[in-house]
Amino acid sequence: MPRRSPPATTEQEPLIGHSMSEMLAGLQQDLGMDNPDLLLMATGGMLELMYDAIPDPPVSPAARLASAVARRSPADGVDRISCLPNQILRNVVSRLRAKDAARTGALARRWRGLWCSAPIVLVDEHVLSDRLPAGRMAPGGDDVVSKAVVAAVSRALAAHQGPIRSFHLTRGHMASHEAEAERWLKLLAAKGVQELVFFNHPWPLDFPLPAAAFSCVSVTHLQLGVWMLPDTAVLPRNTRFPHLRDLVLSFILMRDHDLAFFVEKSPVLENLTIIGSQLDERLRLVSRSLRCVQLGMFKGNVAVVDAPRLERLLLWMALNRRKERSRIKIGHAPNLRMLGYWQPAEHELEIGSTVIKESTKVRPSTIVPTVRMLALEVQFEVCNDVKMVPCFLECFPNVETLHVYSQNAEPTGKLDIMFWQEAGPIECVHSHVKKFVFQQFRGKRSELMFLKFIAERAQVLKKMFVMMALESFSSEDDMKAKMKLLAMVKWASKDCMLIFVMNPGYPATAQGSPSWSFHKASDFSCMDPFDLRTIENESWVFHHTSSPVSYKV
Repeated sequence: MPRRSPPATTEQEPLIGHSMSEMLAGLQQDLGMDNPDLLLMATGGMLELMYDAIPDPPVSPAARLASAVARRSPADGVDRISCLPNQILRNVVSRLRAKDAARTGALARRWRGLWCSAPIVLVDEHVLSDRLPAGRMAPGGDDVVSKAVVAAVSRALAAHQGPIRSFHLTRGHMASHEAEAERWLKLLAAKGVQELVFFNHPWPLDFPLPAAAFSCVSVTHLQLGVWMLPDTAVLPRNTRFPHLRDLVLSFILMRDHDLAFFVEKSPVLENLTIIGSQLDERLRLVSRSLRCVQLGMFKGNVAVVDAPRLERLLLWMALNRRKERSRIKIGHAPNLRMLGYWQPAEHELEIGSTVIKESTKVRPSTIVPTVRMLALEVQFEVCNDVKMVPCFLECFPNVETLHVYSQNAEPTGKLDIMFWQEAGPIECVHSHVKKFVFQQFRGKRSELMFLKFIAERAQVLKKMFVMMALESFSSEDDMKAKMKLLAMVKWASKDCMLIFVMNPGYPATAQGSPSWSFHKASDFSCMDPFDLRTIENESWVFHHTSSPVSYKV
């Protein structure tokens, strides 16, 4: 099928994102990959990020359809379940995956036709033949699977006349099925779809999303992957998403005003996640409803202009394709509680109208007093990186939980041995930090100096977790010697527990960045999304600051 030409763009509003060739070229530049097979593996890893952000569907193929008791025939032979009102039976049917829901018609005459009118969950992987591969397609695609997906979904939509509350399409190469994509989206809009996951898998990145997607006004969760957005400036003026609470855009080509359109036209939007887009001075957050913003594989500038409900601003795995750093400006965000992973090497902080630099003097206009949890990603072997850390910490005086991820890097410059000893008082470290987590400890002198600074200054610290990067130590004795050095520090808090964690459950990514969970980060019941430890996979060594005795648990 011939490709559509992308809409014309002005010089002031270029597309945000990359075509396939640009994406591969960027990976080659960022990761130093000249091998085509390695590039293919990298793009596969990027697609996995897109999949990881998909919510679990409301139904599961692993769910048991009946208990042992329910399977027993009643003594009098009466089918009491079939005697229930239609509304209850439809509720039962709507909790089954689409295949099983359709099969209920074979149970008894009473069930026939109920599936056609019940609100159902339609997930492409649930309607595929069991003979097809269970895993999602690798980059490059599988035309057999894609055609099977399109055929199965088309049959299900044609057979079901009732509402569809959830629709997941993650394995269809929709660039080869443009007419079906347009028709499906119109049907879903008419059927009042609430959760819509719609991917064009796997390529091209710049294939236009059908404009019919903007007619799905009933959605509460919208997740789009590997599309080019139509120009929202030409959509009808009354286009809006009045119920949309969660928006996830993965590897999307768009213009600056397209993203602003989504935010403006979604009056109850709480969670905004962008994965794989390259933003350049275009993300301006003006929203009365946003509570969580996540930017994965991010490069560009962000301005929090007016976001009175924003609680979490989360950046993960920055990709530096240019020499200048991204600038993050924090304006009106009176409820901002959580910030990270901040990278001094990649992110420049602007508070109010002041850009924070090494020489910046802290004053009321340069602090964000509401932040309680802060995560930094620091290259401790890079002198200029480390010098920015005190400046960042001074801007957040009330931080109670501090995460620091040690990013491996080639040594650049040499930090003065007295740098941390001569550092002035930092309010959050001195008076507020109760939990401190240091990830990827390699036993470097620069890391030990920073940990010693925290231990000697943090007066209310209760727990210090040090996650050991076991592969960085030459032997067990080498690791124990570094642990002993830290345990013997003169601690400011006599009640603090120093906890060394072996075999942490969240290793670094292939690019050396911390692991991340988009689900946990947008879950407001999760109080610390930076803590991805899996307790059952760990062994701990405890040291109490008031005693040199250590013991294993």
